[in-house]
Amino acid sequence: MSWRGDSGLKDGENLNTDLVGGYYDAGDNVKFHFPMAFTATMLAWSSVDFGCYMSENDFTHNLGALKWATNYLLKTVSQLPQRIFVQVGEAQPDHDCWERPEDMDTPRTAFAIDAPGPASDLAGEIAAALAAASIAFKQSQPTYSNLLLNKAIQTFQYADMHRGSYSDNPNVYNATCPFYCSNNGYKDELLWGAAWLRRATGSDNYLEYLVNNRETFGVDYNYLDFGWDSKFGGVDVLIAKEVFEKNVSALTPYKDIAEKTMCATFPETAGPHMSYTPGGLLYKPVGSQLQTTAALSFLILAYADYLSKSSQQLSCGNLKFQPDSLRRIVKRQVDYILGDNPMHMSYMVGYGDQYPRQVHHRGSSIPSVKVQSSALGCIQGWNIFHSDNPNPNILVGAVVGGPNVDDTFIGKRTNATDTEPTTYINAPLVGVFAYFRSNPNFS
Repeated sequence: MSWRGDSGLKDGENLNTDLVGGYYDAGDNVKFHFPMAFTATMLAWSSVDFGCYMSENDFTHNLGALKWATNYLLKTVSQLPQRIFVQVGEAQPDHDCWERPEDMDTPRTAFAIDAPGPASDLAGEIAAALAAASIAFKQSQPTYSNLLLNKAIQTFQYADMHRGSYSDNPNVYNATCPFYCSNNGYKDELLWGAAWLRRATGSDNYLEYLVNNRETFGVDYNYLDFGWDSKFGGVDVLIAKEVFEKNVSALTPYKDIAEKTMCATFPETAGPHMSYTPGGLLYKPVGSQLQTTAALSFLILAYADYLSKSSQQLSCGNLKFQPDSLRRIVKRQVDYILGDNPMHMSYMVGYGDQYPRQVHHRGSSIPSVKVQSSALGCIQGWNIFHSDNPNPNILVGAVVGGPNVDDTFIGKRTNATDTEPTTYINAPLVGVFAYFRSNPNFS
């Protein structure tokens, strides 16, 4: 990406630590560690389950993107068990200013939680990310893999020992809310972290944890949700994989719930159902629609692979579905995202002839520092923000927030819900796109 330069090179300075690196969550210049960790988990899961569908070049690039995240996440837990770092940047001052990251003059305050402050959701997600990444790097970088796994174990210990949501800490609440409060609570992240540690270690300690806490943590009730805030759907599908592979009967209740999730994708089945727009997009009312579509598509496609590899089909009462039936649902989502929709709009920037030209992204919308080296301040930035000009820097490959429930799309950068790309929309799609690129004739 030739139009980007270095930024945030003093991040962490106010807490006398190094928090340089990582990812900005979306079109702003704040590093929120909770969604960043989920992004890393999904990049890792893409490598683990869909790496076999990637070209060698794509697989290497995905591991590179993952390592950029995990190198940073290791910094966020470098002072455990005493302290965990939460965020860098102050959301409101940042959102009040439209600046390139290279020009930032808004506060780069780093925020942390000190023991015994609760952080089960944040620490649980970071533990999941590091554990999942340890699997992804196990073959190619075994020493790094061991480092990730050991730190994941320590991070999960903090999560379980200091139970509660990270946004319950007064010094953190005002910094992270209302943007990335853990509205879904913290119990799903505890199970999510334990599930990935079970996968990474094979330890029966995590098996017992998953069995003993399944009902009390509410797995049976939120199985249609999956994303940066709610992990229950992902927990069920991930654990179901072990049931398919090893027939671990103690974990069968998780597989049973995962099956309910899959059955909910078919309108003709009994029970609760997922919603679709008139144009066929998986839809759940959230800030940026495609985050739900991307995350659920990943789960559906992964579950289809588990069924295929175990020579099974999906049972929904009296109805039976082959794995390809699930894949067709995901293929419809991919086709929709890439332009087969009522707006004839590709929601991936740079793909096709018609895609969003006014992406809600500071660096993309403002002339590159490589072209205009002098700083552009807030006022100049807002003039660019409100202009009708297309972004000068094309954010190739980024999937934006997407359409509304009626399939309409307002392609202005002033409409962040529609045109802002996020890391947690794009990360689950890595595995999904890899599968269909490897199977171009699937229909």
